[in-house]
Amino acid sequence: MKAIIQQAALQRRAYWVEEIRKLSGHFGNDVARLENELRAEIKTNGSSALIDHLRLCGCLPESYGHDSSEEKLYSKYTDVLLAESFRAMGLRSLVLQERADAADVEAFGKSYSLVADAKAFRLSRTAKNQKDFKVQAMHGWKRGKPYAIVVCPMYQLPAKASQIYQQASVHNVCVLTYSHLSLLVSLSQVSKAKSAEDLLGAMLKTVPALNASKDATPYWLTINRTMLGFSRKIEPLWQNEKQAAVESIVAAKEEALTYLANERARLMSLSHDAALAELVKAHKLESRKRVIESIADNGLLGIC
Repeated sequence: MKAIIQQAALQRRAYWVEEIRKLSGHFGNDVARLENELRAEIKTNGSSALIDHLRLCGCLPESYGHDSSEEKLYSKYTDVLLAESFRAMGLRSLVLQERADAADVEAFGKSYSLVADAKAFRLSRTAKNQKDFKVQAMHGWKRGKPYAIVVCPMYQLPAKASQIYQQASVHNVCVLTYSHLSLLVSLSQVSKAKSAEDLLGAMLKTVPALNASKDATPYWLTINRTMLGFSRKIEPLWQNEKQAAVESIVAAKEEALTYLANERARLMSLSHDAALAELVKAHKLESRKRVIESIADNGLLGIC
């Protein structure tokens, strides 16, 4: 079977991981430069470049330090991708510059408007704290808009039960994966952009109609069936995204494990005193490796 995620997509990913590292310095200026460069790339290369980004962007690089400037800039990178995705679907969208107590992205369609937020997590992240997904917070950040969306990497979403699904239905916040977002952008390529806008609107309307439950199955059953039932053009796109979701995990694990292996080699080359100085920082490498190796496709796209 031919790979969905091509080498060019992996090279684009590697370029942007390093570009964000190089940009990190003055946050305000870096955000503007990143946004301009990313939009220029997507304008030049089209929606296929945007889809490449969406399939791989949910993994925060292990090489970025916790709470570092790179990590904060990466968050803006995913926000820009989210805004560009809405634009590809025919909505007007912008990335907000507010730093706290507000959503990161706004979008305006012909018949609805929304606020949105994009999430990215390290593969070595262990706890799935429902507060990290900010579903309840997004409800308070609607500021008069009827809908809110949180986009997350699929492999970090609970596949059985979680408060985030209950919160989503109670507060009318649509939780989606980057795979769903990528499919919507793909639909805008093979059909009129309005089709993707209409499908997103239909998905948004299903969430408040759900019974409040922590169970993941009825939530994803509703979201997935809404997509699959919208058009005959969805099925081949759906199959592509199912395969791409598996491939993205493989690519993310390879990236993360390569970094950890290089770090281990670097530590082994240090002098005794330098190695002792690094020991406190490096002692979590093995536990992070085990978490990364345990990541696997959770089959959410198979619930249909």
